[in-house]
Amino acid sequence: EVQLQASGGGLVQAGGSLRLSCQVSGLRLDERAIAWFRQAPGKEREAVACFTQSNRKSSIVDAVKGRFTISIDNAKSSVILQMNYVNDEDTAVYQCVAVDASCILGMDNDYAGAFGSWGQGTQVTVSS
Repeated sequence: EVQLQASGGGLVQAGGSLRLSCQVSGLRLDERAIAWFRQAPGKEREAVACFTQSNRKSSIVDAVKGRFTISIDNAKSSVILQMNYVNDEDTAVYQCVAVDASCILGMDNDYAGAFGSWGQGTQVTVSS
C-alpha cells in the first residue's frame, strides 16, 4: 500500500524558513514523480514543485522559484520542500502526491487528482 506522510508545517514569520517533509512508503522514490501542492483558503489547489529521482529532474513554479527548493532524502525515503523567504501568499495547506508519470503530468491538478496517491496535508501559516 502506497502511503505518503507530510509533516513540518506550522507558524512562521514572513521572511522566515520552513522545511516540509513527505515520507513515502510502499514504493521506491525512483518509481514515481513526487509533487507538492498547496491550497489556500478560497483558492484552487495548485502545484508548487515536483521531483523525479529516475532522471533527477525538478520543477518549481514561478511563484516560488528562487525561494523554494525540492530535494530527496533517500535515507529517510522522503521528499523535502525547503521554503525560504516565505510571505503571506504561501499560507496554505500543503500536500504531497506520488504519480506514475513525469512531473509535467504530476503537476497537473486534474491528472494528479485523478491518478495520484495523496498524503494528508500539513498547514503552513505565515504571519506578517
